[in-house]
This record gives sequence, structure tokens and C-alpha cells, in this order.
Amino acid sequence: MKRISLTLLFCASIFIVGCKNNQGENDAVNQMDAEETSEMEQQTNAESEQTQEITVDLQAKSGSELSGTVTFTEENGEVAMEGTINGLPEGTHAIHIHENADCSAEDGSSAGGHWNPTNEPHGEWGDEEGYHRGDIGNFEVNSNGEGTVSMSTDQWCIGCDDPNKNIVGKAVIVHDGVDDYTSQPSGDAGTRVGCGEITM
Repeated sequence: MKRISLTLLFCASIFIVGCKNNQGENDAVNQMDAEETSEMEQQTNAESEQTQEITVDLQAKSGSELSGTVTFTEENGEVAMEGTINGLPEGTHAIHIHENADCSAEDGSSAGGHWNPTNEPHGEWGDEEGYHRGDIGNFEVNSNGEGTVSMSTDQWCIGCDDPNKNIVGKAVIVHDGVDDYTSQPSGDAGTRVGCGEITM
């Protein structure tokens, strides 16, 4: 009888130890799965926070002597634009984003109209009455023919899936005139004297 009891006790011990070992293995597997998931999430977050940058070379149009570059940098959900433009007369000039990345026409007309994916009236950026996503506005050129323009917005993105925000496939257009922010559809900004294609 004692021998039977000892045998049962031994079997029960083996069963308990086996269960504990299985539980330990399951805990280890679950821990590994959790760590792998955490690493994947961190990698995804890091990729989403990566800085993207496009530099656009401006081409002279309509017989102008314009040159320069415009750089778009996306970081943390915002796109910053920094431009340096040379070769224009001193004063105020307009700059916009147009709907086509096509600067083939000598007068810049191949770039199409203002980029306006939300079908709003032309206006100054941020106007409650509406404005185009391409309505950057005006910038100043000094007596040496040098001008700079800069802005930052979360309403643009570089290569994202939102057609209302994605600036890739569009063009930067510089005008010889001033954007009056009221004339439709483009602010009566005059001749297109510079064009740059926004491409990856």
C-alpha cells in the first residue's frame, strides 16, 4: 500500500513539475512575443518620424533671369519650406504651388493652375473665407535681386497617401507680379517667371 502511495506521489510530482515547466515555457514565449511587438512598434514609429526632404531647382521662364532653389522638409507631421530666389527685380513677387510637376512650357503654363484639391476660392493662407493649398503668397526681393521665402504647415506632406496634402507631383511657380489675395482664381500675380518640379 505504501509502495502504491509513493508511486502515486511520485507521478503527481512529475505532473506538477511538468505543468510548471510548460507554464514557464509559455511565459517565456509570451515575453518574447511582447518584446518583438514592442520592437516592431518602435521601428514603425521611427520610420514615421523620419525626416523627408525634397530640393526643387527653379528654372527661368518667360525670358527671365531667375534662378534658385526651394527645399521642402517634412518632420513630425509638418512640412517646412525654405526658398532662395535670385534674378528678379527689387520688390514684391508672388509664389505658389501649381497642380502639375511639368515645367516644359516656356511660359510655365504646363504646370497648370493653382493646386487646389479642396476646391476653395483663392486667398491669403489661413483666410477664413478660403484659400488654395498652393497659396503660399508673396515674398520680397532686395536691390541685389535676392529673395527668400519660408513657411511651415501641417497641411502638406511629402509622398503621403492623402491627395489633399501630398505636394509630390506638383510645381513651384514664381510670378513677376504681386498676389493681391482677392482676384480669382490666382490673385492676378502676373507672368510666370520661374518653375520647379516637386518630384521624389
